[in-house]
Amino acid sequence: MRTNRRSLLLTLLMMVMVVSIFSGCSNNNPGKDANGGNSAPANAAPTDKPATKKIVLGFAQIGAESGWRDAETASIKETFENDPNFELKFSDAQQKQENQIKAIRSFIAQKVDAIGLAPVVESGWETVLKEAKDAGIPVFLLDRSITAGNEDLYTSFIGSDFVLEGQNAAKWMLDELGADAQVNIVQLEGTVGASAANDRKKGFEEAIAGHAGYRIVYSQTGDFTRAKGKEVMEAYLKKDKNIQVVYAHNDDMALGAVQAIEEAGLKPGTDIKIIGVDGIKGAFEAIAQGKMNVTIECNPLLGPQLKQAILDFKEGKELPRWIKSEEDVYFGQKAIDALPNRKY
Repeated sequence: MRTNRRSLLLTLLMMVMVVSIFSGCSNNNPGKDANGGNSAPANAAPTDKPATKKIVLGFAQIGAESGWRDAETASIKETFENDPNFELKFSDAQQKQENQIKAIRSFIAQKVDAIGLAPVVESGWETVLKEAKDAGIPVFLLDRSITAGNEDLYTSFIGSDFVLEGQNAAKWMLDELGADAQVNIVQLEGTVGASAANDRKKGFEEAIAGHAGYRIVYSQTGDFTRAKGKEVMEAYLKKDKNIQVVYAHNDDMALGAVQAIEEAGLKPGTDIKIIGVDGIKGAFEAIAQGKMNVTIECNPLLGPQLKQAILDFKEGKELPRWIKSEEDVYFGQKAIDALPNRKY
């Protein structure tokens, strides 16, 4: 009798243990709470997927040497800082190539998804851009290019046709003054070694090569700044005032020349024709005042085009080597009419 009771107790004890084990297992069910109840409604929607990883762009800007450059910087920041799908890491090189190279290496170390570069000069990029290429990071050049033969080091160049800009400046001058006129020209060049300066000089000089009466009597860098443009123009006017045209590689230098000409007792826009490049609002205002004659547009609002290029690249689309910006030539009433709508 005792044996039967002992067997029965053992059997009951084993059953309790089994129930406890299965009950404990059931509490690990993600659909149950700690007490075995349902932790969510039976028809609850699946948990939302994690947010998409942001695309990180490292942008190495030249600096803030002109109103045009400020407009480009604003376009980049507005485009990428206001888009929740992007994160922007921005670097201002203060017109120094070594600072841009340091910034690019920092971007590589941070493993950004793309690099934007407005190169201060054309040459000297091979080593650092190869480092970016080896790291698998696409590089997009903005508004200035690099030495020919290095096209494999970047994905696309987004910007203007600088040679055409120089040609358009010369065309306006020839149309305005006549192909057979006798004209002395002062050329205010951009930063030495910059593609914009090299190509605007090339396009202009090639366009006037067949016109013997058109002579560049002085050509000097103004480093794309208003202060330097004024300084160079002042120095030349002290030596010779027999000038009919100033061709400046950007509007800021042209506006600096306007100041120098006024201080020398001459009328800019009348005594000396003033040609600028970029199409900044200040140039349109000077044209409206009769102090400048023409500005060759160079569009700095490249943020949206850069953003689209990065998205297209991420989707595996084939990008053109050169993504050109749309531009025009403004003078006279056309410039005055366009002034209220200028964004930079």
